[in-house]
Amino acid sequence: MTATFRLRVTGRVQGVGFREALRAEALHLGVTGWVRNRRDGSVEAILQGGNEALQALIAWARRGPPAALVTSLQAEPAVGDLDRAYHGFERLPSA
Repeated sequence: MTATFRLRVTGRVQGVGFREALRAEALHLGVTGWVRNRRDGSVEAILQGGNEALQALIAWARRGPPAALVTSLQAEPAVGDLDRAYHGFERLPSA
């Protein structure tokens, strides 16, 4: 069964390779969606995949790459326009 989650990660998560590392981990786990920086300094992502892969990616995002310092991670089911089929894993422009 496929699910879609929206993540918001805060802390030292910009300028440390977080987006590219998250994208690489998502592709490794077979998770689709996208990731982008937010102007408030956080990172936002949409993750879609099987439960086991999603839980593994969320657990990874709680740590992030070596240079990151995650202070908070919010994960919630995606709703509205965000709850649709995704293909591949994109790195979107900042919002």
